[in-house]
Amino acid sequence: MKRLFVQNKKQQDWLNNLARLEEKFTSKAAEIDELSIFPKENIEDLVKLGYTSITLSKEYGGEGLSVYDMVLLQETLACYDANTALSVGWSLGVIGDLFEKKLWTKEKLEFFSKEVLNGALINRSVSESQTGSPTRGGRPGTTAIKNGDNWILNGRKIFTTASPVLTYFLTSAWIEEKEKVGFFLIHRDIEGVSIEETWDVISMRGTSSNDLVLTNVVVDQTDLVELPELVSGGKVNGWLLHIPATYLGVAQAARDYAVHFANTHSPNSLNGTIAQLPNVQQLVGEIDLELTKARFVIYGAAAAYDNEASRDLLANEVSVAKHVVTNSAITIVDKAMRLVGAKSLQRTNPLQRYYRDVRAGLHNPPMDDMTIKKLAQSALEEEKVEI
Repeated sequence: MKRLFVQNKKQQDWLNNLARLEEKFTSKAAEIDELSIFPKENIEDLVKLGYTSITLSKEYGGEGLSVYDMVLLQETLACYDANTALSVGWSLGVIGDLFEKKLWTKEKLEFFSKEVLNGALINRSVSESQTGSPTRGGRPGTTAIKNGDNWILNGRKIFTTASPVLTYFLTSAWIEEKEKVGFFLIHRDIEGVSIEETWDVISMRGTSSNDLVLTNVVVDQTDLVELPELVSGGKVNGWLLHIPATYLGVAQAARDYAVHFANTHSPNSLNGTIAQLPNVQQLVGEIDLELTKARFVIYGAAAAYDNEASRDLLANEVSVAKHVVTNSAITIVDKAMRLVGAKSLQRTNPLQRYYRDVRAGLHNPPMDDMTIKKLAQSALEEEKVEI
């Protein structure tokens, strides 16, 4: 089924590169989850492979892979270990978006491209406990105050995924003198930057999405890299498709486990495996139906985004893909567990991990209610124009 979505040799070559890490990553996935360990060695392996610079544009020395390419690879990586995929995915997505839209000055992009080629990882640090997701419009409590040629930042960010290995935090802060939100590029080794290990959840336990604490952090004036007038604000960000790609990979892993179980489980009440049972075949068919629908939605959105002729026509398609794929992933894992039965609840069974992990997708941006609301607003506004 997945071969349908491989379109060229470069994609296949990168899939082959990842395949060499499959056994290693898969063998550690349960331990990463059980002990809530960040997969640092896995990330290091990906850095050595050059994977962390695949979304850096060719103009700046990277692989220049597209959103479609990224989705294909991230889905595959998530089949091996979801924590690794989601952690590295945030950096891939930020890099892809930065260099595609050229959100920073030329000098800053040139500097950062060299950092990426040397293995630097980055994530946006935007969520706060008082505001929740920034997509809901809350003003950050983190502040930036001008002091000569420097900025002084204070605040706390939550959900800083991959915190143990991030080289840079692209951090939002309220600038009172400008009455705007700005983004600051902050290196992890600057004085006053610390990580508080607060991540204690049941889903994606190995992502170490801890709190970033900024205490009188001093950065240069050039580290204010994004302001509303400098940014192509409001444009669709196809690079966020790395999020549903991860949950699609988890769903695929659950599907593969369930199908293997159906073909090999032979209770003594049957003359053969449970694969012959109509109810089992019904579940397998429903699983593959959901998987096929989800794939066409996410790869269709990715292809439309990569096509410059259609990119500007996109409005809600990326959000829709995230909504459809995440909810389909939850349905797929649920059906896989129904097929396998009570064994799926054993802590040694990967399905219970997949079940917990796909739930996390509901709380990655954009949230379901925001997607539905925007669809409704678009439909209503479009109809007004036509009138």
